[in-house]
Parts: sequence; C-alpha cells; structure tokens
Amino acid sequence: MELLLGRSAIVTGAASGIGRAIAHAYARHGARVAVADLSRTGAAAVAAEIGDAGGSAIPLDMDVTDEESVDAGVAATVAAFGAVDVLVSNAGIQIVHPLDAFPFAEWKRMLAVHLDGAFLTTKACLPHMYAAGRGSVIYMGSVHAKEASVLKAPYVTAKHGLLGLAKVVAKEGAAHGVRANVICPGFVRTPLVDRQIPEQAATLGISADDVVKNVMLKGTVDGEFTTLEDVAETAVFFATFPSNALTGQSLVVSHGWYME
Repeated sequence: MELLLGRSAIVTGAASGIGRAIAHAYARHGARVAVADLSRTGAAAVAAEIGDAGGSAIPLDMDVTDEESVDAGVAATVAAFGAVDVLVSNAGIQIVHPLDAFPFAEWKRMLAVHLDGAFLTTKACLPHMYAAGRGSVIYMGSVHAKEASVLKAPYVTAKHGLLGLAKVVAKEGAAHGVRANVICPGFVRTPLVDRQIPEQAATLGISADDVVKNVMLKGTVDGEFTTLEDVAETAVFFATFPSNALTGQSLVVSHGWYME
C-alpha cells in the first residue's frame, strides 16, 4: 500500500544508516524523496538506488548547520516536487569524551548538527507546510532523549532538546495542520554506532564485545540491536498518521532498552 503517494519528503543524513533506510521506505510507500546529506556523492547514490527501484528521488548537498545550505536545499525540493510534506531531521554525529575533558569546540559541533540542524530545517520547511495546510516534522531522537549514558554529554543534551523543540512545533503548527514528533531509537548497528564501539572500549578499558553486550545491549529484553527497518517503519507511521491526536510525542524503539 502506497501510504505516502503524492507526498514529498526531505530526509537529512540520508546517505547512509537510518536516513537511507527511511528514504527507501518513504519511496516504497509512494513519496517523492529529497535525499539530503553532507556527502553529495552519498546522497546521489541513494537517490539513484531509489530511482532504480522505481521511486522518485533527488539528491541534495546539504550542511544542516548552514542556513544558506538548508534554505537552498528546501527551495530545490519545492522546485522539484512542488511541496514539502514531511521533514525527517535525522542528520547526526557522535563524539565521546568524559565531561571534564570534553573540548568546547566539539561540544558546540555536536549541538550545531543535532539542534541547529533541526531548527534550521524546520524553519525552512514550515512556511511551505503552513501554506499547504499540512505537514509532518519528525526528529530523530534517541533513548538518550529519555536517559543518560557516560561520555555523551552533548549528545544526551541535544536529544533531550529535540523533545522540547517538537512540542513547540506541535503547538505552533497545529492551526496549520502540521504535526511534530520524535523517534527515539535504541542502539542501531550503523556506522555511527560501529565507530563508538572501539572508542568506548578504549575509554572504559573493556573489550569491544563487552561494550556491545554490557553497555549497548545490556538493557534490552532480547540482546538485540534495533534494526534500520524498525526505525524506518516508525517514520512511516509518524508521517502518515491522519490527525493531530499524535503530535508533540516521542516513541521509543529500543527492544526495551528504555521503557516508559
């Protein structure tokens, strides 16, 4: 069933991992997808994959921390598709240090990608959504929007901040038919997570296997990573929900790593 037929979506950080999975899922459900990423080559590759599978997609070279880059990408999407119905603010990075040794420049970089990126893409998309009288804004949170882990001070701070941003967008957007929600995945085996394993092993003085079993997956009910498909299907659910009954909310997808 093509649940998103006739809709257009921007997915940031879509050249790999969760963003790529969401872009493919949206295209399978009929959406026209703008594949946005800092890597133009990566974005073009994913857009080509979608096209080869019979979908409709364009690549966007987008730095979510740069307002001109974001505005240009949103304008290109509207020019290509006529609208922006769904925004998935997914672009993210990870840097780990103990708080007392966290370089300020890296703290600012983390907040810029996760929070400034969410703000700038939302700000650029909302006028188009308001004009159309509909829209869905989806932020990629984390279980760290609900909980904390050592070594991740700016990441935890940023993910908590996305909950507040979504609630404001939900309140301001309601009169215009715009909803905002947050997906909060557990650990998903992406390149971002793979890079964390040796970093945490070195910092904590344990093996890579212990990081996986006793840090990342210890709190799950089944010892399993959350899959890309788990998160992508949640993104489809939020994008297609038919009313303001589901707005300003967050949904944890974590194999029980965190429960509400």
